Amino acid sequence: MLRHLDVVVLALALPVFLLADLSLVGYLVGAVAWLVQKFLAMYLQRRADASSEPKVVVGMLMGGAIARGWICGFTVITAGLVLGESVGLAATLLILLLFTLYISTKFAERGLAPR
Repeated sequence: MLRHLDVVVLALALPVFLLADLSLVGYLVGAVAWLVQKFLAMYLQRRADASSEPKVVVGMLMGGAIARGWICGFTVITAGLVLGESVGLAATLLILLLFTLYISTKFAERGLAPR
């Protein structure tokens, strides 16, 4: 359940964006960037799980983490420059919310996992 809590919060954030009069284009940009990086993470995790080679596992997970950060960062900067500051700000706020939730649930999953 915790694994996809960020997607649930992504959906719940839409009414908040509407009520707060934040940019809906920014919401869309942030949502697309978040979902793209999430699907990339899931794909790379499956590839890493399927490999018995430690270098491949580390490469997939570390390279993927770096690439996912760049995807989100590049997207919000580009949105802010091309579509306007309010769009970039809204996308950044959404991604920061989702990242904070994601990293918190990752730590919680680690703490709850059987040893």
